[in-house]
Amino acid sequence: MGSKIVSDANAFDDISVLLVEKEELLHDIIGGNQPIFVCEKAQPKCEPEATETTADTSVVEETLFKVEQDLGPQPLSVMKARQLLSWYTMAQNPNMPQVEAPGTLHPLWVRCDKLDLCATAWLGVETVYSGNKTSSVKLYTVSCKGSRDETSFTTLDELKQEHEKRHHASTVATKGYAQYNLFCSLKEESMMFESQSSVIASLTWNNVEKVLECPPLSSKASLNIKVAVGDIRSPLYQTYKEMEFLLALAEGLRTGETEWLEPMETQSAVDLTRALIEGTAAVLTNLCTVCSLNFLLLSVASFSSMVIERGDLDFTEQLWEKMRKSVTSYQDVTECLKIVVKAVKLGKIKPWIHKDSNSTLSKLILQSYQQQIDGMPLTGLTPANMLLELGLDKIRKDFINYLVGKELTTLNYLRYYLDTEVELQEQVMRVRKLHHLLEILGTCSTFLSLPHDRLFLFTQSCLQYYKTSNYDEDHVFQLQIKPALISYFYEKEQPFSWAMEVSSGQGSKEVKTALYLSDKPLVDHISFDLDVPLDESVNGESEKMSYYRTMVSCSLISFT
Repeated sequence: MGSKIVSDANAFDDISVLLVEKEELLHDIIGGNQPIFVCEKAQPKCEPEATETTADTSVVEETLFKVEQDLGPQPLSVMKARQLLSWYTMAQNPNMPQVEAPGTLHPLWVRCDKLDLCATAWLGVETVYSGNKTSSVKLYTVSCKGSRDETSFTTLDELKQEHEKRHHASTVATKGYAQYNLFCSLKEESMMFESQSSVIASLTWNNVEKVLECPPLSSKASLNIKVAVGDIRSPLYQTYKEMEFLLALAEGLRTGETEWLEPMETQSAVDLTRALIEGTAAVLTNLCTVCSLNFLLLSVASFSSMVIERGDLDFTEQLWEKMRKSVTSYQDVTECLKIVVKAVKLGKIKPWIHKDSNSTLSKLILQSYQQQIDGMPLTGLTPANMLLELGLDKIRKDFINYLVGKELTTLNYLRYYLDTEVELQEQVMRVRKLHHLLEILGTCSTFLSLPHDRLFLFTQSCLQYYKTSNYDEDHVFQLQIKPALISYFYEKEQPFSWAMEVSSGQGSKEVKTALYLSDKPLVDHISFDLDVPLDESVNGESEKMSYYRTMVSCSLISFT
């Protein structure tokens, strides 16, 4: 038997076997996260081609191989796939001593070409253990077909019959899955632009009654939220523009090359700075009144748009606002700060400063109150570093004002993000993480209108994540939620992914038969013929989503 297997194996020298930690599409279908062996057709190589090259006076013959364009994963025939699964099963069968068992094996999945009558796209096998001994194997078949309207889908009764015919189960359980892109539930023209952000609602429930049914309010639901900063529709777009300047300045200090942003003001930075100093001197005696007025105006503006600006900006924060909108060179930065330092030293202004301000300029101003001002040479990169400090100070206070003011967290929870003892570049990165968090909260509060208790728990989760993780706009944050809080968005929409599962048995002997409907193929190694174009309506009256259909069936083969 062993020699025959070796002989037969010669017909399989064109295959490739890979150990894969995560085969994205396949793991989405079969569930779980354990590594698997993926078997596919090996990439073809061209015949070697002899060429001659001359080096000095000698002729050297080289063999060059053409580099073929990557064709992507290639499938095998269903017949070859079945043979591979047969060998795997024999190797795991304890009742076949003539075949030496290789020990514990990862599940094996073979890509198939879908050319059989069942349109098989994957065949898989995994070993089932009873204690430390092999007791059985599970054989899987994944078949895929193109897009059709719902009138041609497998019904729930048909799926149950298929399962009962295969497993002779007396009782079965059903489970439903659905995913909705909540951004797509908005019909306003403003939402028609492509966005890198997404809010996906994932729902699961028991006792499915029909194909494509809407998830009941008793479902388990979670939101999968990914937010990219810089969307012009974001309620925090102005904060993004402020962060954009801060990051450009920090990057310039790190690399030595600064790409200055287009100025937002028509006046020069120097003129704006002089005007600020003159205005500060003129209203010195009425400072409290002015601050109260600014607070009132900004509070009204921020109520409807979630702008996190404050009305109690001190002198250094106002200077930051003027300079970030107008400076276009290091010379601008230096000239502006020279004007300010001179005015402070001469006692022309004694501006109000927040007592917890941490910037070099703030400390200088506080010293001026006691007529004790240290020398400050504004040379080299010192002015740019001072401006960066002003921005960090101001933006941190903005974020504290919103997060603590809205009772979404406490200063203690923010300690990591507010630490001024770490070097400047690290401070910038931590503030950038806070900004991303606020963008996410902006989506949850203004778009989803989530209640405070959900926002509070979500905030703690995000803060904890970013304490130990790098900045990542592609990270998907998850929030458990009651379906009633988001049913408004999905109850009249069509899911982009929907599935129903029929199961029987328990534990390692549980077997399932499932139907998946998706707006994109769940298999990437074969092409599909669409029965209905995805961008056209099915009945000519109203648009209906067309789905790719994927069927997953399972058989349990016992060795005992």
